[in-house]
Amino acid sequence: MEDSTIVKLRDVSFKYDKEWVVKDVDLNIKAGQFLGLVGPNGSGKSTLIKLMLGLVKPGHGSIHLFNKPLRQYQDWQEIGFVSQKANSFNSGFPATVIEVVKTGLVSRIGAFKFFTKKHKEKAMDALRTVEMDEYAYSNIGELSGGQQQRVFIARALVSDPSLLILDEPTVGVDAKHVTDFYDLLGRLNKEQGITLLMVTHDIGTITDHATHVVCMNKTVHFHGASEEYKEFSEEDLNHLYGHAVQQLTHNHDHHEVNYSD
Repeated sequence: MEDSTIVKLRDVSFKYDKEWVVKDVDLNIKAGQFLGLVGPNGSGKSTLIKLMLGLVKPGHGSIHLFNKPLRQYQDWQEIGFVSQKANSFNSGFPATVIEVVKTGLVSRIGAFKFFTKKHKEKAMDALRTVEMDEYAYSNIGELSGGQQQRVFIARALVSDPSLLILDEPTVGVDAKHVTDFYDLLGRLNKEQGITLLMVTHDIGTITDHATHVVCMNKTVHFHGASEEYKEFSEEDLNHLYGHAVQQLTHNHDHHEVNYSD
């Protein structure tokens, strides 16, 4: 039977100067999963993403993407990435929405190549997927944070990735649009079969939408089904992290976790 694992980390560690920020991480991500990566600030979540994307090299351990060692991996169009851009995007940037989305094709067609009518159609298809096609010729800086993040997802989707990685994409997005954002991710996962890995602090919402959760504080303390993670008590979470974890309940029936040393 063919292994459906598309990301595999074995004994991966990384340190800045003398401090280990990722330590002895073993992790499998299988095709079709929607995985939420949670943990306190400074727990190594974003560094783990950088390691997967080859932006930094592990001190030791091995990383495989789509059954290839990271150092041999070339098919980067298979992986889409969305960062916290909505929180820091330059509102004066002179580009239309469709121009931003088409830049997601550069890795496929090469730099300094002209975009064709076919590329424009692919960009429009990606915008339709995220329900932003009516804004195709609007300036990207005129959109709300939530709308911008949908555009950045379209930019990541335009190259038809199998894996979409999102690093705290709801930062800067108002609460009203966060639910719509998660609904969109759920559709991408269930209807299009895209594997999702999302870094987030919004524990309550992610466990309602993700299929699996990875709980990390430098090393992986839990990796399993979301339903199993939901059953943890505050005492269980304290044990997982090795320090106090306070759960705060909000009136939208989700809980947020406040991590404190």
